[in-house]
This record gives sequence, C-alpha cells and structure tokens, in this order.
Amino acid sequence: MSELFPLSPRAADLKSRLEAFMAAHVLPAEAGIAAHAADPATRWSVPPVVEALKAKARAEGLWNLFLPDPARGAGLSNLEYAPLAEVMGRSLVAPEVFNCNAPDTGNMEVLLHYGSPQQQARWLGPLLEGRIRSAFAMTEPEVASSDATNIAATITRDGDDYVVDGRKWWTTGATDPRCAVFIVMGVSNPDAEPHRRHAMILVPRDAPGVTVVRPLHVFGYDDAPHGHAEVRFDRVRVPADHLIVGEGRGFEIAQGRLGPGRIHHCMRLVGLAQRALEAMIERARTRVAFGRPLAAHGMAQEAIALSRCEIEQARLLTLAAAAQLDRLGIKGAKDAIGMIKIVAPRMACAVIDRAIQLHGGLGLSSDSFLAHAYAAARALRLADGPDEVHIAALAKSMTRGAEGAR
Repeated sequence: MSELFPLSPRAADLKSRLEAFMAAHVLPAEAGIAAHAADPATRWSVPPVVEALKAKARAEGLWNLFLPDPARGAGLSNLEYAPLAEVMGRSLVAPEVFNCNAPDTGNMEVLLHYGSPQQQARWLGPLLEGRIRSAFAMTEPEVASSDATNIAATITRDGDDYVVDGRKWWTTGATDPRCAVFIVMGVSNPDAEPHRRHAMILVPRDAPGVTVVRPLHVFGYDDAPHGHAEVRFDRVRVPADHLIVGEGRGFEIAQGRLGPGRIHHCMRLVGLAQRALEAMIERARTRVAFGRPLAAHGMAQEAIALSRCEIEQARLLTLAAAAQLDRLGIKGAKDAIGMIKIVAPRMACAVIDRAIQLHGGLGLSSDSFLAHAYAAARALRLADGPDEVHIAALAKSMTRGAEGAR
C-alpha cells in the first residue's frame, strides 16, 4: 500500500500521532464509555471522558482532520485523509473524539460548501468546535427511501417562512442531548422533474413541532447517547433563510455530501475489520482446542488468510477511489465510489463474522467489541444507499459504453 499510495510527510505524521493517541487514550476508554451507556441513569447522557478526550485531541492538533478546507480544517486531500479514517475506524467511539464523526462531518461539509454566511455562523462554527452535534433527516419509514425520489416530507413556502412536515427515521444523532440542528430533505417543488423536486433545510432541534419519537436499535444496539431515531416534523415553521442554497437543489446537495462521506465510511470499516483480524489472530495463537492451538487448524488458517486478502483488496480499492475523487471530483469518481460502497461493508461483515466464529461465545457477547462491530458494519450495507442501488448504478454506467468496463 505504501508504494502505491505513499503518504505525504504531513499525513504520515498525523497518522503516527493518531495511532499513539488511540493506543494511549481511546482504546483504554472504551470499557468506561460502554459502562456509562449500560447504566440506565446515564445512558442518554454524554460520558465525561468523551468530552475530556475531545479537548485533549484538539489540543494536540488531531481535530477536524476530515475537512479539506485549510482555513477551517486540516486541509488534507481525500487520499491523505483516508488512512487516518482507517485508524479512527478501529474504535466505534473514536471518530467523535477527533470531531470526525458522521453525520456531523457530512453536515459540516454541506454548511461549508452550500451554507450562507449566517447559516455558517450559527451552526458551522459550533460544529467545528465540537460544542454542538447535528442530525441528517432523509430516510422515511413509509416509502422506499433507497429511491430517494420517493422522499415525501414537504418543505412548503408560507410567507417569510417554510413549513416542514413529515416523518423520518434512522436519523442518526437526533437523540444526542447536544444535537442542535437537523438538516432535513423534503419536497419543495412537487411539480418539477424528479431530481429537482427536493430541497434541504436547517431545522433547529428545539423548534415547535419537532418530536423525537423513539430511538431505534440495530440488532439490539441503540448507540446511546448519539442514537438513531424516528423523528416527526409536525408543521414545523422555520424562517425562509434556513433553506440551504435554494428550492429544488436537494439532490445536488446530497451528492456533494455523500461522495467524501462514503470514502470515510469505507476506510473506517477497513480499520474495524483490521482490528477484528488482529483479534482473530491473537485468539488463534492463544486458544487451544482438540490438543492444538486454533492457529494449527485449517479452518482458522483459512479464516485468517481470507480475511487479510479481503481487507487489503478493500483498502486498496478505497484508496484508489479517494485518489480518483481528488483528481476527478464526485461526478468523475462516482463509479469508484460505488464500487467501494459495495465492497467494503460486505468485506467488513465477512471478516468480523469470521472473528466472531473463532471467538465462540465470547464473540457474541458484550465482553468483546465484535458483536457491536458487526452490527455497525451490517448497518452500513444500507446507510448511504443499499448495495443493490450501487450495483445497479455501476452496471448501468458500465453498459453505456465500452470505456465503462475498464
């Protein structure tokens, strides 16, 4: 990997510092964070250690590494940032520590690239400082949201305001006590062609008519306190200047938001799978069954070898997509981004599943990180578009002409 995609000196330094910070501070804090979430009295509150780690990471310059704008972020390219996302992806709690967690990263990029000066002052600044959190409300329970043209929530102009009406779910971050704003996608121009019907608007969390109905669970995990929620917007009235860019531009904003975010998700999955592989190797070396270490059994050897191959394939493909995104932009790199979104979540699910199998009962329990890791990886086969959508789009692109097959 280092020969094909060499790190710049600055990115290499950041990667080394990130790895040291993860080992010294983040991984040792995981058990305490989990215990905080397991206590009903504190479950939906922010663990104090997380805020302490955020302050420490910011003081050490390990902050907003995802943002390519050098004035507000680290100024790294997608290719430079990708290996850093892999390091952070080794722990489900790490991205927040460095202010590089979804959906805030995507929301910050939306505000940076599309937000007005007033919108940036009110929400982007506090998000970049890690003082507030945000949520992204797109998916709906009553329509097939894999086809985003189906999204039916409405954003209707009424005098000096817009009225937002609809029901959303899998709105990550909505239950976080620090959540201050939603970015909501809905229909603003119902008579326009399908990809010009929608808009995105900023809705303050405390606006009258916003109701967080319930937290949702992924295989029993609710990811408290950040969570994934069902949210109802019942004739929520917000000023017209809360609309982002303009009516009918929701799909444009969504594509700008999701391109880099898919790189981030996939590299974090590579990091999570790499950690699972390392746990698998350690288990195989130290656990004895039928008179021999597991590492001496063919089934364990196959699981370990296949996992390494698959991780390396996904890593290289994702780095190639990041390089293409830097060179060609989102439109030029869409096939490469689609490929990683197909490959990386499937890879992570397969590797983590093998690790669970090798760990036996421990792998299924909360005494190991593996079960929660599998739930997170499985969810990402649906988040940012299910596999089937990316497969169909990639095949359609390839069959348009001979050049698409290369």
